[in-house]
Amino acid sequence: MFKRNVQQVRDLIMQVLREQGLETPLNQKRLVEAWPEVVGPVIARYTLNAYIYNQTLYVRLSNPALRADLSMRRTELTQQLNAAVGEQVITDVRFG
Repeated sequence: MFKRNVQQVRDLIMQVLREQGLETPLNQKRLVEAWPEVVGPVIARYTLNAYIYNQTLYVRLSNPALRADLSMRRTELTQQLNAAVGEQVITDVRFG
């Protein structure tokens, strides 16, 4: 008899992505796409642009009052966004 090495497909895909250096860009894309889900449709409507640079999510908003309100919730938003992806992708959120 032989022993089978059974692994889940998800684990194999993540292993290949990690080996090829593609896991981080994939997680960054997932985090940016999770922004509307985490903040809700009202805030997402005022979002003009969102991108990640040096583990910081930069979000450009069209409403200054909303920008000030979200700036006070930066830590909470960082935790929620990382939780949505399931990985530690960002360390801070900046609004502009």
